[in-house]
Amino acid sequence: MKQLHTFDEVLDAQKVFRCLLEAMANPGRRCSIRQQQEKLFGENADILAVAMTLLDAKVPFSALENQALTEQILLLTHAKPVAPEEADYVFVSSANQLLTVMQKAKEGTLENPHSSATIVWKIPGGQLEREVLLSGPGVKGKTAVTVPQEVADAMQQRDVQEYEYPQGIDFIFLLPESELLCIPRLVRMEESGYGLCSSIGR
Repeated sequence: MKQLHTFDEVLDAQKVFRCLLEAMANPGRRCSIRQQQEKLFGENADILAVAMTLLDAKVPFSALENQALTEQILLLTHAKPVAPEEADYVFVSSANQLLTVMQKAKEGTLENPHSSATIVWKIPGGQLEREVLLSGPGVKGKTAVTVPQEVADAMQQRDVQEYEYPQGIDFIFLLPESELLCIPRLVRMEESGYGLCSSIGR
């Protein structure tokens, strides 16, 4: 019988944290957490790896209506489950929930923009990707990157919210290949003009 997890709460969490830092500092860059994710059990092992890295008993989180995921995160981190509008981290496992979550999530204040929420979204598998231009902190000029269509859609929906600078929400995207891709709140996206492409052969 497979154990619930062999994820080391110190060593493995440090590796995931370094991966998150790299991805946040370099928007659009992908960073693998495969080795750490494989030490956790279940279909949401990637979410749990991030949760165990970022949460503790003092950090409020929401996994929305996913009661099973809420209980797993609570068991492993002892963090406090709250309503989405009160959470520091919101874990999204369904695309249908994303727009509602973005409308409710904390956007920070002008005095404390860092008090905004981070949305952690598990992206479903798929073949279509889009080349986009990213600009903002951590990006040199305007840089072309290829992202899953769902990432581009999420960023477009975020722009619709029209946050007052420097307010906004951060994104951590969990990709199907056990990779992280982060888009901080101040990074913006434009269409590159090349449209959709296939992720086969990346």
